[in-house]
Amino acid sequence: MSLTFCHSPHLTLQTHKNHHSRTQIPLFRSNFTLKPTILIFQKQLSRSRISIPRSIQQEPPSVTLTPANTKWETLLSTLASLYPVYVTVGGVVACLKPSTFSWFVQKAPGSYSFSLGFIMLAMGLTLEFKDLVNLFMQRPLSILFGCAAQYTIMPVLGFAISKMLGLSQSLSVGLILLSCCPGGTAFNVVTLIAQGDVPLSIVVTVCSTLGAVLLTPLLTMVLAGTYVHVDAIQLSVSTLQVVVAPVLVGSYLQRIFPRAVKAALPFAPLLTVLTASLLACSVLSENVGLLKSSMVLPSLSSDVSPLVYAQAFFSSEMGMVVLSVLLLHFAGFFVGYIAATLAGFKERQRRAISIEVGMQNSSLGVVLAASHFSSAMVALLPAVSAVIMNIMGSSLGFFWRCVHPSDSKDSSKD
Repeated sequence: MSLTFCHSPHLTLQTHKNHHSRTQIPLFRSNFTLKPTILIFQKQLSRSRISIPRSIQQEPPSVTLTPANTKWETLLSTLASLYPVYVTVGGVVACLKPSTFSWFVQKAPGSYSFSLGFIMLAMGLTLEFKDLVNLFMQRPLSILFGCAAQYTIMPVLGFAISKMLGLSQSLSVGLILLSCCPGGTAFNVVTLIAQGDVPLSIVVTVCSTLGAVLLTPLLTMVLAGTYVHVDAIQLSVSTLQVVVAPVLVGSYLQRIFPRAVKAALPFAPLLTVLTASLLACSVLSENVGLLKSSMVLPSLSSDVSPLVYAQAFFSSEMGMVVLSVLLLHFAGFFVGYIAATLAGFKERQRRAISIEVGMQNSSLGVVLAASHFSSAMVALLPAVSAVIMNIMGSSLGFFWRCVHPSDSKDSSKD
């Protein structure tokens, strides 16, 4: 038996029993959305009783990526893959003309919560929990390590960077809240680009997202409680409402109305990408006036050197926001990779864990900040992160795509 992966906007696992027949099993959906790429196993998997990791270990697969869908589905997938472009262009528009997003900002925080709920609902539409549990039982060590790294490395980094840079109270709380959020929504796609361990990335994303209902409020209360009062119970309730509940509803709909969900799924990646971009850019536009007023660049003469301009920029509040976000994600990628290396994981697992640690669910940070903190500056850090993080993550993914994993034929640690 040989295995072949087909990718067009989703991947399928094909099992070739002979030269005249083959069975296609949907493996996971791949999209460049604000929502994590989710592992899909249909009922064919349980009927065929194929254990993917064992099959791969027994016989090295021949992996090829081939089109498997119609042209319009491929077009939708391609448009969804442009998420970094959408959020970057939207960020520029938010800075130049903030009023563009005023219709959405005026309805906050309800509009923010609804947007994140829609994104999480799309995630749930692709889930079958029993198959995720089966995969977890086959690879518990790497999955538990990835989740533990997510909720230890980033919170510590967020707290340390806020202290090191001497951020204001609101910015410190925003950075800590961002660092305590679960894995980023574009994490799985970046892992695919980087030739990382995609099944690992998918399950870790789901586990960390579901765990956010307890861990995100608890860690935020412990680390940010030194700055402001944090109501962990209310944060937990909000996380349950805008993250866990929509995921469960989406999974239920996928099981009850499979045909309708199958027809709607090709549109989900692009819709979630646009929704996520709107959410991040709206928060940025809400605070751009305050940020511009903190800039000291206009007071400098035209003959000042670029180095002085850079120093002036990073000494302003705007510069501190950008610098803190850059440091947080860069350190997350680096420390995550080093931790996975020291733990003895193979190259593909190292890349997946590095990306999981370095990329956060900035949408959740925006919603929680807007709903539970009086200062609008708290939500600014997650909003800016949505732009910077995706540029950094995509760049890292394409860099790793050019560097083939040296141990690609080895099995994972567990």
